[in-house]
Amino acid sequence: MSFLDGRGKERELPPEIYIPLVDSLYKEGRTLVAGSIFVVGSVLVTYWKTGEPLLLACGGALALVASARGIFMHAYKRVRPRIRTNAQARKWEIGYITGAATSVGLLGVWCYIAFWRTADPFAHLISFSMTIAYVIGVFGRNFGSPRFVVVQIVCAWLPMTAALLLHGDIYHWFFAALLVPFFVAVRFLSESLRRTLLDAIVASREMSALALRFDTALTNMPHGICMFDRNGRILVANRRVRQILNLPPKSDIKGWSTRKLIRNCFRAGTVDLPDAKRLARNLRRQLDGNGSDEQIVETRDGRTLAVTSQAMKSGGVVAVIQDVTERRQAEAIIDRMARYDTLTELPNRNLLHDRLNEAFHRRGGGEACAVHFIDLDHFKQVNDTLGHSKGDVLLQAVADRLRRILRASDMASRFGGDEFVVLQSPVHAPDEVSALAKRIVHELGQPYRIDGQQAVVGASIGVALFPQDGTNIDQLLKNADMALYHAKADSRGTWRFFQPEMDEQAQARRRLELDLRTAMDNDAFEVHFQPIIDLETGRITTCEALLRWRHPERGIVSAADFIPIAEETGTVMELGRMVLEKACLECQDWPEEISVAVNLSPLQFRGSDVPELVCNTLATTGLPASRLELEITETTLLQNTSATRIALRKLQARGVKISLDDFGTGYSSLSYLHSFPLHKVKIDRSFLEDLAAGSRSLTLLSGIARLSDELGLRVTVEGIESREQLELVRRTAHVHEAQGYFIGQPVSASEIHACLHDTSSAMVQVA
Repeated sequence: MSFLDGRGKERELPPEIYIPLVDSLYKEGRTLVAGSIFVVGSVLVTYWKTGEPLLLACGGALALVASARGIFMHAYKRVRPRIRTNAQARKWEIGYITGAATSVGLLGVWCYIAFWRTADPFAHLISFSMTIAYVIGVFGRNFGSPRFVVVQIVCAWLPMTAALLLHGDIYHWFFAALLVPFFVAVRFLSESLRRTLLDAIVASREMSALALRFDTALTNMPHGICMFDRNGRILVANRRVRQILNLPPKSDIKGWSTRKLIRNCFRAGTVDLPDAKRLARNLRRQLDGNGSDEQIVETRDGRTLAVTSQAMKSGGVVAVIQDVTERRQAEAIIDRMARYDTLTELPNRNLLHDRLNEAFHRRGGGEACAVHFIDLDHFKQVNDTLGHSKGDVLLQAVADRLRRILRASDMASRFGGDEFVVLQSPVHAPDEVSALAKRIVHELGQPYRIDGQQAVVGASIGVALFPQDGTNIDQLLKNADMALYHAKADSRGTWRFFQPEMDEQAQARRRLELDLRTAMDNDAFEVHFQPIIDLETGRITTCEALLRWRHPERGIVSAADFIPIAEETGTVMELGRMVLEKACLECQDWPEEISVAVNLSPLQFRGSDVPELVCNTLATTGLPASRLELEITETTLLQNTSATRIALRKLQARGVKISLDDFGTGYSSLSYLHSFPLHKVKIDRSFLEDLAAGSRSLTLLSGIARLSDELGLRVTVEGIESREQLELVRRTAHVHEAQGYFIGQPVSASEIHACLHDTSSAMVQVA
């Protein structure tokens, strides 16, 4: 069998459609038996009426064919389960067509015999009408096979037409002509019925496939799906509903009312009675068209269910039941990660902001609060000496101590790194704030025991009060941080309250920082030079390069004001390169016996390759390495001692001289004098205070000079500001050089150039 596709071309029917059409041919054996008996009986009646023996033979043949067809139909029912392909079904279709065509052909023969061998009108009428009726009946039952329809038309039409034309008069001929449109109409009718049957079969197949897919999808969905009609009774529910609600696995909940469903959930121990009633009310309201879309239900076994309902246009509700336990747990974890520090489990700055907002909103009740901005002192040393993992343990211990110190209404949070913020709320008097700050400093300053090792850190605190020190979160935290900066600058291990002048200083510092960047972009810095003389000859041996900034509004800005800012912002690296290059270029034009001294910041050793910088600068300017003297402070030697020593040895090997500046201040250590490749020691000006013959300061200066000289180092004394100081230093043994305002103030490059080329100016009288 075939059918027309959407473009009018025939294509073979798929087995799932073709085989059912063949089944329709063999479907009703009872109609075949009844029809055969009626037809055979009619033939025998015409034989009895006319006595024509050929009619008897025709009836017998019809009876034999009917019996054979019955046997064939019974055989088809036996083999039907094994038929899977069109080729197998086609053999049975041909067999059925053969039997049916034979029956129709015998009916046509019966009609022809009646007209040919008899003149009995009764025989004519019965044979003709019965053949037409039988053919129409067979067409109506077997229209599914287009081959069968064509064969029946041929088998019936030919003998009937022949009988009318050969053995009738003009009226019979006229009737024979009418048989043509009749059989054509029957053909079109059968084709229409066949197409209707095909459409029904295809639609049925698609509906079955759709139903199967829907059932498969519904069964395998991870969520429970439950559909209620307008009366609140379950129309459809998948097995996941029973699993989620702890209902018996084999229970058929179709047809249950919402009340019965909720009642069984309660009996199964899934939900408590209040939740069960609330769920039932919500479903009822949704059925009425005014319920909420989603409801969260907590089960007795600790699960969380989300019941989402949606009203249908035709009435009723579709409810989706999800087990969202893992999702809610994940959301809780994510929420905690977003609001708590993972290392210390203290609230982070996000939660701190929320709590500050809450405290601000309570301001209407006259409630004040305080923010303590805490920074751990010497925490970096713990990280460097014990390792970062031990540093993490220390931070956890600090968090534990803060929890023990605070009240239930207070909150400690980790702000980042080794910074913590404590929100003290409520605050009734400033003394409460001071008392808490004092206790925090004391508790956090106590020794810590970390994996058998002792660690000691302190705490510096900046305090800002709400509302007097700030009416919003950012302002309050900024002012507390500003107070912390001053606490650390004054002396670590203390606390400071915010003062308005701190903000003024910070703004001034910020303006100076911006001006510093502008000055660098505009090359507004000058390098001045201060001479250093040999005490024995009075001649200038070295000139120290000193940076000067001539500000258009401030005038000359002291290096003590802008160098710390340059170090904090990192611009000291650019300034250092600039000073080194200009100093070397200027020294090229000086007499060959005079050197230039350039100060290096500790940050330059930490943030750049100093030996490479110096070598590149010497190569660019053409200055011999022996005429360059680099001055470093003891702070430089403190940081990364091994790397600093290697860098200094590289410079010494190249011929550059290394001077230790400001010796005697800070973390002075005599070990520096022999463990680092030094050429000179510059004794700080502080030793010149109260300097007099026999004074303690002179004794210290003399001792340091003698020890340095015996180690092979040249000794320079800084800060000579009077003739008396110069005379005392000159008479002190082991001091080789002197520097100070009395000897010579820092002057511009042009002035120092003129001075060095004037023989009389290059000599200082020291006798």
